[in-house]
Amino acid sequence: MNLKNCKLSIVIDFFMLTAGAILAAFAIEEFLVPSTILDGGMIGVSIMINNLTSLPLSVLTIIFNVPFLIVGAKKMGVTFIVKSAYAMVIFSVFLEVFGSWINATDELLLAVSFGGVILGAGVGLVIRFGGCLDGTETVAIMLNRKFKWPVGRTVLIFNIAIYVLAGFLFGFDRAMYSLLTYFITSKVLDIVEVGLEEAKAAMIITDEGLEVAEKIYQQMGRTVTMLEGEGLISGKKVVLYCVLTKFEIYELKRVINNIDASAFVAVSDVSEIIGNHIKKNALEDESCIRNPQGK
Repeated sequence: MNLKNCKLSIVIDFFMLTAGAILAAFAIEEFLVPSTILDGGMIGVSIMINNLTSLPLSVLTIIFNVPFLIVGAKKMGVTFIVKSAYAMVIFSVFLEVFGSWINATDELLLAVSFGGVILGAGVGLVIRFGGCLDGTETVAIMLNRKFKWPVGRTVLIFNIAIYVLAGFLFGFDRAMYSLLTYFITSKVLDIVEVGLEEAKAAMIITDEGLEVAEKIYQQMGRTVTMLEGEGLISGKKVVLYCVLTKFEIYELKRVINNIDASAFVAVSDVSEIIGNHIKKNALEDESCIRNPQGK
């Protein structure tokens, strides 16, 4: 990457971090706080204390999150810490700004749904562009690296503890609304972070491997990896591996069934794709199909 592209990338990153932090702050102050609905993590703790003491939420989020950044500074890398610190400051500033605005709604279900969606979009943007708004994730990642504890499970346990405590303090109806908001936020966050076109991996075991691979490439524009396999009972088979989106699964099944209705197909989720997996629009290089070893 040349210097010009590098600078542009940095500008885009910080622009999106800013946008994400502002969206998250808007969701918190305009939807969640007025309805006594909690977010997860240290932001949730900050909202809880804000409701009990009236201390400024903008100050509380900084106070609770800075120690986590300091602890994680050596473990998480300078870039991550700088981006996270920047996002947290913008988030805190706009909590103060939106705190003086009129509440967006007094309807609980609207607060839960719209607040969850906007918060998920904001947090998702921050995470997608290399930062975080809550120190809980930093600790969860560190625990994962040291003790192999799953990050998601660690955060979930912490958040459940917050919601149980919120139930005793503000009523269990608020705790349940908070939990519902958390699930909405998590889903939207995943969509923003990964994208709507969730990747799927299809493993196809068939006697008509070459023909199936060619049809997938011709009709769907997806490249296919061909492997040799052997079943305990069925004997030698061709194993095809293809990465595609969830919207293409129906078309894939149609292509396979037209050629080999007895083919075995297993579809699984793909969390991340690294490398040059490009969808082709035409048969530009048919040899990549006919030669499964790529030679």
